[in-house]
This record gives sequence, C-alpha cells and structure tokens, in this order.
Amino acid sequence: MFEFIKAGGLLMWPIIACSVIAMAITLERLWAYRRRRVVPDHLLPQIWKLYKARELDRQRILAIRESSPLGRMLASGLTNLHHSREVMKEAIEEEGRQVVHSLEHYLNALGTVAAIAPLLGLLGTVIGMIEVFAAITSAGGVGNPAVLAGGISKALITTAAGLSVAIPSLIAHRYLTGKVDELAIAMEQQAIKMVEVLHGEREQ
Repeated sequence: MFEFIKAGGLLMWPIIACSVIAMAITLERLWAYRRRRVVPDHLLPQIWKLYKARELDRQRILAIRESSPLGRMLASGLTNLHHSREVMKEAIEEEGRQVVHSLEHYLNALGTVAAIAPLLGLLGTVIGMIEVFAAITSAGGVGNPAVLAGGISKALITTAAGLSVAIPSLIAHRYLTGKVDELAIAMEQQAIKMVEVLHGEREQ
C-alpha cells in the first residue's frame, strides 16, 4: 500500500486526507441522523399527557427542548402556547429553520471533499504528464522508458485515487442531504399535529 501511495506522488497525501475526512463526516452524520434521536416517537404523547395533567411548566418545557431536535421545535411552540395558533406555528417555523441548519452541519465539508478529490486526481495527472514530456524533451527523443512509465503511472494512480474518494463522498452527500429533508418533513408533521391537538382542532 505504501508503495502504491509513493508511486502516486505527493498529491496522494491530500487525497488520503480527503478520504479520512469524508469517512469521519459520513459516520458521524449517520449516527446523528438516527430517527429515534431526531424525531422520537414518544415525545408528542408525552407532551399531550403533561398538557392534560397541567404539568407543562417552564422546567418541563426546557427538558423537552434539550431532549432532541424535534424537542427544540416543539418547545418553541409550547412557550407560546397561550398565544394564537398562528403565533405558535411561526415560532416553530423559526426554530425549525435553525434546527435544520444544525442538522446540515458538516454536509458542506463533505460536498467540498466530493468536489476537490477528482480535481486533486486531475492535478496529479497533469503533473505526471508534465514529467513524461520533460523526460522526452531532456532526452531529445523517446527518453528513458523507466522515467516515462513512472510519470504515466503517477498520472493514472492519482486519477484513480481521486475518483475513488470522490464517488463514495458524492453518494454519501446526496444520501445524507436526502436524510435531512426526510427528517425535516417528519418534524414539521409532528409540530403541526401538536399545534392542532393543543388548540382543539384535531383529535389526539
């Protein structure tokens, strides 16, 4: 493996760094996007139970807020419980934008890795071909076959390495972006249901 990296030249190291970053972000976001962590099923029934028991005090609302991303959204509505339905929904929507933004944490970095990895591979290709033509020029002809092979090998290795990092990174970025959208829709549905139930416009 080390010989393979050495054959690719110095640009293999930033490509390897990109692969480590992409892997770390993907695993961390997959852990963070677990549905039971983001949109726990028990939260809405728990709120309804507290509301019926008249136990939705400031401390309970704060605990709901700290429990999950969905809890943050619902807590912003609960703090405006004595206002109109529209005010509650506006508060939830405002908080929801911040929650979604926090869920998208690191996704830009993953998208950047997916974009620059093939460019690093292309740069390695260009450098390898420059070495090939430099060897040909210095020799005044075809040149030393070993030097030519080394330059071509560097070009092919860096290109392959860059694409090998970029393709999984792009797939992971698209999947995680879709996961955020899915979670955002689920949280929005839960929030609307809570508002309508608490305002007596919908059965629990």
